[in-house]
Amino acid sequence: MAAAAALRSAVARRAHPGGGLRRLGTAAEAERESGARWELSAAREYYDYRKSIYGDVTHRALLVDAVGTLVVPAQPTAKVYKSIGEKYGVKYTEDEILARYRRAYEQPWGRSRLRYVDDGRPFWQHVVTSSTGCSDLQYFEELYQYYMTEKAWKLCDPDAENVFKALRKAGVKTAVVSNFDTRLRPLLHVLKCDHWFDAVAVSAEVAAEKPNPTIFLKACEYLGVKPEEAVHVGDDRRNDIWGARDAGCDAWLWGSDVHSFKEVAERIGVEVAK
Repeated sequence: MAAAAALRSAVARRAHPGGGLRRLGTAAEAERESGARWELSAAREYYDYRKSIYGDVTHRALLVDAVGTLVVPAQPTAKVYKSIGEKYGVKYTEDEILARYRRAYEQPWGRSRLRYVDDGRPFWQHVVTSSTGCSDLQYFEELYQYYMTEKAWKLCDPDAENVFKALRKAGVKTAVVSNFDTRLRPLLHVLKCDHWFDAVAVSAEVAAEKPNPTIFLKACEYLGVKPEEAVHVGDDRRNDIWGARDAGCDAWLWGSDVHSFKEVAERIGVEVAK
């Protein structure tokens, strides 16, 4: 029995080059490792393919998602709704507000085929009321105005400005592509990043929301490039990756395929000075 156990233990391990013993991974771990190697190999092969067509700079344009990629809320949404709402009688906890917010935001919006029409007030008023139970118009307006200020948002990547300068210097055109209302342009302005971009394609203006390919095609039209010459970067697999690819663009998932704008630039073939 002891010998059999020892044999099983030995089979589960193999000699390490340094003389020790190392446990073999499970079949699932081996499969994941193999898959990761294949994805890396495929990515390199695709990169080489694009270089053979377009040269060292593999894309003529970079399209960027706004919320979750370029910017994120400076504070949790539920915390802001509660802190501002307390003076208007909001009693729900942050956890309750968050749960109600998610339900309201994700359910079909029946008043229009688009959530964000013009300034998006009807949709956001519905979300705020559903999340907090408060229909006070003064409360809604205070929240609405707050999310147009630099206090409400922060950049995801603090080094983004240098990267976008390098991209534009290299001749890569840039655009924001976002499901947002018409507050996006003034918001980019107060965050002092509007000048990083050659164009903005916002759903409230083009009457199409991601993953509808129309919004990506409109961004390419604004930039004067073909869809296959552009790469889109965003944090939502459905809206950003599938939508961009349906439009004919290349697409990378923020937080998975790429983790910083410097990495984005390097993948395009643009060097960013330190």
